[in-house]
Amino acid sequence: MAEAVFHPPRRKRRVFESYESPFPVGAGGKDFRMCQAEILNNNVIVRNPEDIEQLYNKGYFGKGILSRSRPVYSISDPSLVTKWRGANVNMPIIASKKYQCRVQWAKSILQEQGFDDCSVARILENYTKPLELPLSGKDGAEQTGNNANRTDLQTESTDLPRESSAETGDVVVLSPGKRNEGYKKASLEGDPAVDPVAIRGSEEQAQGDVACQKHGFLMPCGCKAQESTEQRSCETIKPKECAPEYVLVQEEEEGSLCPEDDSAEAQENFVKKEKLVCRRNPFRIFEYLQLSLEEAFFLVYALGCLSIYYGEEPLTILKLWEVFSEVKPDFKTTYMAYHYFRSKGWVPKVGLKYGTDLLLYRKGPPFYHASYSVIAELVDDHFEGSLRRPLSWKSLSGLNRTTVNASKELMLCYLIKPCDMTEKEMLTPDCMRRIKVQELIVTRWVSSRERSEQEEF
Repeated sequence: MAEAVFHPPRRKRRVFESYESPFPVGAGGKDFRMCQAEILNNNVIVRNPEDIEQLYNKGYFGKGILSRSRPVYSISDPSLVTKWRGANVNMPIIASKKYQCRVQWAKSILQEQGFDDCSVARILENYTKPLELPLSGKDGAEQTGNNANRTDLQTESTDLPRESSAETGDVVVLSPGKRNEGYKKASLEGDPAVDPVAIRGSEEQAQGDVACQKHGFLMPCGCKAQESTEQRSCETIKPKECAPEYVLVQEEEEGSLCPEDDSAEAQENFVKKEKLVCRRNPFRIFEYLQLSLEEAFFLVYALGCLSIYYGEEPLTILKLWEVFSEVKPDFKTTYMAYHYFRSKGWVPKVGLKYGTDLLLYRKGPPFYHASYSVIAELVDDHFEGSLRRPLSWKSLSGLNRTTVNASKELMLCYLIKPCDMTEKEMLTPDCMRRIKVQELIVTRWVSSRERSEQEEF
């Protein structure tokens, strides 16, 4: 058997971030933070934006449910943000078509709640009507009326006029005396007549509860009315705290330089007038961090920086070991491999897209490509046992070829348990103390290359 040769990881060409820390635990415990997660549909998700930033930036745990990897989802259109960079507003900018899609999503939810078409149309019309623009300065404070009126929110061709009209639907910035009144009109989330999000059953409304967008889409939750009132009183939208409540919608108008002339030349003289209109977001989507079962248990058991809740009660380590083993029958095997490689300094990620259990990264996915694709197996002292995925020579050759074509190496990780270990010992994570690990790198044997190397000796 040929000896395995370690190949250095292949570094990515463009790296746009710095390496902070391997784990979300501060040196000396000064920056220690206890994060919270919850089990939802057999998945572990983190909702708090600060916890999301902490877990992903320091250790690259989990992935965003709406993003490719890093949770950086935004409804704002980058091309529109670049186009309207002269308008000094700290709000998402989306196209009119995308906004109409969100209105349709909100309409479907209201219809599912039993409202007739007339009520749905009235509610959405009141909820999505143009509003005064809540501006904020660099320090988060409200801008004065003189400074706010300098914002340009309408364009014709490439020019940005200084005037805006409320009759045509453009955004009008109120004077300081009338601005508070405008904010009250723009903060009607608690009024069932205009807010589709706040509509629930009469019994729940009598208890003082309101529907909340903070916990996902437009689904009702058990937040108290006092909390929602404080949330509605916020005049400045902070993107890191919640999904955007207000958006700027780019709408178009078509005018003609020669309205009485129907010739082809006149048709070419139509000028598109574009404007930004401030409206409420009728369907807010939240970015969560989804943790794999192995990542979640490692944060709880090995690092002690995460509490996982099911309902309102946190689960103990033994309970998590039991629950995760029921959700994923091979959880014990994959977690032992995950714990082993994490302890060695690698960043393991799910290897499903390459047909394996784990992918091993040095430092993290932003810095290096994955070096190894790992298959984990739990065996006894004689390397015997009920293998999770028995590999034939044909399947092993195909898996190895797939791995090599992706510039990785295939590794078989054998977790060896003593023959005298009972099933009762496997019911707790303390069983890992008696587990030994054997790594085996699979390499394709090329006869011509091996023959030439032997002739050199």
